[in-house]
Amino acid sequence: MTNFTSICTAMFTASVGLALPQNALAQAPNIQTKGAIIHLADNLNEEAMLGWCIDTQGRGLGELLHAHSCKPNGDDVLFSYEETSSWIESVTYEGRCMAYNAPDNAATPFGLVTCDETDPAQKFAYDAASMELHLASQPSQCVTVAATIDNAGPYQSRHLLAAPCADLKSEFKQWVVKEASE
Repeated sequence: MTNFTSICTAMFTASVGLALPQNALAQAPNIQTKGAIIHLADNLNEEAMLGWCIDTQGRGLGELLHAHSCKPNGDDVLFSYEETSSWIESVTYEGRCMAYNAPDNAATPFGLVTCDETDPAQKFAYDAASMELHLASQPSQCVTVAATIDNAGPYQSRHLLAAPCADLKSEFKQWVVKEASE
């Protein structure tokens, strides 16, 4: 009878897990990065539980952006969102902003460029209620990450992409904008 009870309990647990909404199963990352960052609210399978931050590709200043494990000591993951200018600006590389400047590049459509207030590719809108980060020029498009995880030395990375918000699961499109003082 014990074996039957164990099997029934396991089946009930599995069926309840499948019936719950995806965000009920979400797991928050253990953010260790100090300073202003923009990271996914869900850990989304980052193996060290560090979460996913907007980051420059390669070490230090780079022209391409991706999502990367939120490194405890990485200053190339430090980005802030300025609502007045609608910029996502590098904290480390002053005067450099995120831009959706290569929309035809399936792997790396976002770059880090010299901030230009007249460039619509550098404008983003953050909705704190939904935690979505939208392209200001295309509000139905959200900043998201690829499903595929790549190895990046001792860390991990994902492509940083734009996709229709309506097509994305919440764990792929909900971002936390953390200020330096938090």
